Amino acid sequence: MTPPQQLAAFAQVVETLARDEPDEARYRHLLEAALALFPCDATALLRLEGDTLQPLAVIGLSHDTLGRRFRLQDQPRLLTLLQRRGPTRLAADCQLPDPYDGLVEGRTGQLEVHDCMGCPLYVDEHPWGLLTLDALDPQAFGAVDLELLEAYGRLASAVVVAGERISSLAQQAQREQQLARTLAEDPALLRQRELIGHSAPMRRLQAEIDTVAATDLTVLIGGETGVGKELVAQAIHARSRRAQQPLITLNCAALPDNLVESELFGHVRGAFTGAVRERCGKFELADGGTLLLDEIGELPLAVQAKLLRVLQSGQLQRLGSDREHHVDVRVLAATNRDLAAEVRTGRFRADLYHRLSAYPLTVPPLRERGRDVLLLAGGFLEENRVRLGLRGLRLAADAQQALLHQPWPGNVRELEHLIGRAALRALAQQPQRPRILTVHAQHLDLSPTASAAVDDAPADMPPVQTGLRQAVADLQRRMIEQALSRHAGNWAAAARELGQDRGNLQRLAGRLGLK
Repeated sequence: MTPPQQLAAFAQVVETLARDEPDEARYRHLLEAALALFPCDATALLRLEGDTLQPLAVIGLSHDTLGRRFRLQDQPRLLTLLQRRGPTRLAADCQLPDPYDGLVEGRTGQLEVHDCMGCPLYVDEHPWGLLTLDALDPQAFGAVDLELLEAYGRLASAVVVAGERISSLAQQAQREQQLARTLAEDPALLRQRELIGHSAPMRRLQAEIDTVAATDLTVLIGGETGVGKELVAQAIHARSRRAQQPLITLNCAALPDNLVESELFGHVRGAFTGAVRERCGKFELADGGTLLLDEIGELPLAVQAKLLRVLQSGQLQRLGSDREHHVDVRVLAATNRDLAAEVRTGRFRADLYHRLSAYPLTVPPLRERGRDVLLLAGGFLEENRVRLGLRGLRLAADAQQALLHQPWPGNVRELEHLIGRAALRALAQQPQRPRILTVHAQHLDLSPTASAAVDDAPADMPPVQTGLRQAVADLQRRMIEQALSRHAGNWAAAARELGQDRGNLQRLAGRLGLK
């Protein structure tokens, strides 16, 4: 490349600063300029988060690379590139494992011999991330001037700094406008906890998290089972002024009714049978921080009244005590129920519902998130790669298409378990342990008609010739079985979901042959 061409490539990078575009587009322009400057087949921009490198943009690598997280202790090649201040070209016969094995587009096997360069990026004299370049030709970088790569790295660092400052200023201006009436001062900007996803629904969710995290508003997080409501709660806490304080979680559905109050507010010695010592509850453990009440719809009505008092005044009493404790706790609540409907049926207090839903958030189901499923799959594949001790673990094209066409009734949790099972199936079918393992659609064991089965509700109805009495009994039996399954056999929780008294539900189950 001639000097004028190099200058044009550098000018193209500088021009990105004048564009009003998201960071992802700006980072991709950086990599496109790298492709023009250097004879590489694949390039990536990775940001350093603690001891992990997170891909922000890639060219020449599979799309699921963006969902992976590379721990430095597991990736000595990336660690070597990051530890050296300037650009580094690794020897073609370098024996260090390559993080991109099996991820280069157009290649299904291992990168046996190839050329690799990298350049760390610095912001305010601190390592910010890493730029990597890979070429399939082992001599591709032989004539590359490393000083040119170092100059490009400095320019890339400047673009990163400017882009982050522009984004930070824009976010701060938006936050000040939205929160001027509720905040006395701006909260500190904290490192965001990770929620993987680039789809429009996830972008909107991330924006809402940014808005509400800076306040002390109570947040009601809704969504289907398995969408990641607890992860959203963790992100809100991590971006709040309470991030340095604990985040305590209580699953309201996992406790018997007689223990919920003790778990929330604590108890004194002798408060009930088995209370052999004084014990603080979850509210006191979370003092100064955040308390997540998962499955809030399972709380008994009597406990709901006491919870409302704490939310209103910050005052609580341990079970069996007449002494009050004051706590400063931000409450987040999560549910897969329609609490407004629960209020109408009398199973949930209206005043508590309005207190909890000061800022409602709905987590989108996986089927509405498009290609996010591949990013999430990439993260789960990387976890399983480490767990199984493999050099590489990748998705074949047919497996990617199969994932994209599934309805995902179990959402992200279903995907996580599916990827784990598929990796084990794929490994078990190998005659000898491979270095790089490819997961195909057959290993996923997905039904090709699953989507049609979900949409085809009448298929689950009883046959026409079935009598009405038998049809009603069959429906009751299925509903009870499903409710018990969702609540791990907890009859009290299942009864609350079905709107029944626990004793009546158990007697009905006995008549239906379930007990």
